[in-house]
Amino acid sequence: MNRPMWIALAVALGAGNLLAQPVQKKGAAPQPAASTVQLHDFADSSSYALGINIMQMVKDQQFPLRREILQQAIADALDGKRLALAEQDVAELFQRYQRQKQAEQQAKQAQQAAKNRAEGKKFLEQNAKRAGVKTTPSGLQYEVIVQGNGPKPSGPKAKVKVHYRGMLLDGTEFDSSYKRGEPAEFELDQVIKGWSEAVQLMTVGSKYKFYLPPDLAYGDREVGGGVIPPGSTLIFEVELLETN
Repeated sequence: MNRPMWIALAVALGAGNLLAQPVQKKGAAPQPAASTVQLHDFADSSSYALGINIMQMVKDQQFPLRREILQQAIADALDGKRLALAEQDVAELFQRYQRQKQAEQQAKQAQQAAKNRAEGKKFLEQNAKRAGVKTTPSGLQYEVIVQGNGPKPSGPKAKVKVHYRGMLLDGTEFDSSYKRGEPAEFELDQVIKGWSEAVQLMTVGSKYKFYLPPDLAYGDREVGGGVIPPGSTLIFEVELLETN
């Protein structure tokens, strides 16, 4: 193999957190015991540092393993023994694990998306009954907070400058140009469907509140590492400052 197998096993498979203590019941958790290793020179320190670095990289992988087998693989590789797995076997094992993790993640996201879609549908059905809320044929809902008297965007390729903030149904704010202290500028054909449709309803100087069902937002995708969960209905407050 081109690289020691113990590195491949540790990095690609993941070793779990071998240093973790057993799960404690509620209450003050005891401090972990201090290591008894003695580091006498650079080789000692670099070896220990490498072990820590490997564990930091792989602790979140949660790959099923047995500690004694991992230790044996490391020893075999360091001793130059004929290894129990060929390089091709290792590669196939990694690929199978990644496919399994991907399938599990997709199933989890699909379940979460279905739950969020159901909650969003219920919200939109109730929201549509409120005075002042209008619904377009696409399912976009909006209400006018301030009606300006400037021009409307000329079409889906129009460039606009806006201030906005975006929220989940529970009120969690996931984005805000106000907090950044700078308006956003973009062409309307470069944003999600709901935004493109919604901003074209506005006139410069207006401030609207929009309610986007998931199919007009990000669908069943998870966005921003989970900041926007899959299947989310989104709420935006938008102030149209300029258009050309």
